[in-house]
Amino acid sequence: MRDQPMKVYALVGGSGTGKSHRASFVAHEHNIDFIIDDGLLIRGGKILAGKSAKQESTRVGAIKRAIFFDPGHAQEVKRVLEELHPERLLILATSNGMVQTIVEALELPPVTRVVMIEEIASLTEIERAKHIRKLEGKHVIPVPTLEVKKTFSGYMVDPLRFFLRGKQGENPSRLIEKSVVRPTFSFLGNFFIDDTVVNAIASRAASEIKGVTGILRVSVDSATVENSVEINIAVSVRYGINIMDVLVKVQQRVMEQVEYMTALEVSAVNASARRLTFDQA
Repeated sequence: MRDQPMKVYALVGGSGTGKSHRASFVAHEHNIDFIIDDGLLIRGGKILAGKSAKQESTRVGAIKRAIFFDPGHAQEVKRVLEELHPERLLILATSNGMVQTIVEALELPPVTRVVMIEEIASLTEIERAKHIRKLEGKHVIPVPTLEVKKTFSGYMVDPLRFFLRGKQGENPSRLIEKSVVRPTFSFLGNFFIDDTVVNAIASRAASEIKGVTGILRVSVDSATVENSVEINIAVSVRYGINIMDVLVKVQQRVMEQVEYMTALEVSAVNASARRLTFDQA
């Protein structure tokens, strides 16, 4: 059991006002290691438990996920909190009522301090954040890009890095990395990446490998892993080149380029050599 009860803080602001972007600042100011944001439990840039509301396909589903409406979802997060015994926890919410709903769902102590977004951001900054959300449908979550790509395969992911100035007596600054994601549900509607785009990227990537003389066939299949793809590519290879080395390089290059340019998770690249070509005399 804890010697002292957990202290719960909340950062409250309307949707798209920049709460997630500023969560690290508030956490740093109050020495908070754990954050609840959109259905996720996060510590030190790592997702510990939960499922993001940004993965839901409808607005209603996103709201239910964010407030831990599903008992199984709530229980998963409660279990991790009980195991780790955090001293302080920050909840991100759009209203005081939402904060209270999350507190009750996760059986947390009463909130110690509520920080309103207007206390830490100017009206100009808030309006700019809302403008970006409305036009581009982008959201920020306080975890690094690699963690997001592992957990949110299928999303448009961009890194956001900045230095956070340390308090007096601490290190002068530290690098904070967050991720900008385009969720399945957004005010811009759903989005998809056509297979022909993936085919073109894969073909271009494979053709850059030394020893590959042509692309014979490319196909994209939905993989057994949710929100991922499997790519099949057949190439022609120059005679005299180590075929296995070429195919391994094709696999690596295709996976790198498709994941980098689309943010899709590539579960496998099946590369094969179907033809040998000879240099002209």
